[in-house]
Amino acid sequence: MNQHKKYTINKLQINSINELIDQVAKKQLIDFGNINTELKHDGTLITKCDRWSDAYIVNGLSKITSYKEGILSEEGSKKVPSSSAYWVVDPLDGTTNFAAGIPHWAISIARFIDNKPDIAFLDIPALKQRVIAIRGEGVWINNEPIKIEKKLQSNSQCVSLCSRSINILRKKPQQSFPGKIRLLGVSSLNMMSVAIGQTFGAIEATPKIWDIAAAWLILTELGCEIEWLGINPTSLESGADLTSTNFPLITAISKNHLEKLAPWGELLMMK
Repeated sequence: MNQHKKYTINKLQINSINELIDQVAKKQLIDFGNINTELKHDGTLITKCDRWSDAYIVNGLSKITSYKEGILSEEGSKKVPSSSAYWVVDPLDGTTNFAAGIPHWAISIARFIDNKPDIAFLDIPALKQRVIAIRGEGVWINNEPIKIEKKLQSNSQCVSLCSRSINILRKKPQQSFPGKIRLLGVSSLNMMSVAIGQTFGAIEATPKIWDIAAAWLILTELGCEIEWLGINPTSLESGADLTSTNFPLITAISKNHLEKLAPWGELLMMK
């Protein structure tokens, strides 16, 4: 039997995951801008909605999947599961925006096989957009297929930076940055903006595996370039604790665009 085929999930399971995300998105829209935040040990924000969303998704996935597949999530277990197929969940990427009433956050769910994303769901509740990517089959936004050509036709001059990667501008203050800077405040959506041609590239300084899981597959399915500046996530070992592990990267719509950003990626990694 083909190893990949053995682990393929069916349409019924995909529909069940969509229904699961529907319920989480509904809850998040109710709490949006109306919930108090707390500080986690690492200094990032969390809300009761983050915790509820994480528990709801993890519990739902454990019932939907056919095999005993592990689940790694931002608010749950952060260790790489021992199963060949496992899930990576960010229940609410963009908590600061969410709590502040800024309508830009996402629900990110991806299924990995042998440390590579195989199917991904990225939902943007406030925009009523759901992106689904399946390895080797393509990407859909609200059930409409997205073609690689659309991304390549983009004339965007914008580059997405995260709040930490913007520090590279201070290292060479006399050098012009090769793009108009955008900070969305959400790692997954920074990368998604590249995949659909809203920006021509993005630089992420400290994304965790749950930040990049779904966007990674969306990018690769749409022919975008990714350069891992540190650890390559395909080399993860079973049992590794990813609580404090970052996966800095550059992504761009083409090799030429990636080359424009490469020197700035080097600056990012300089101490």
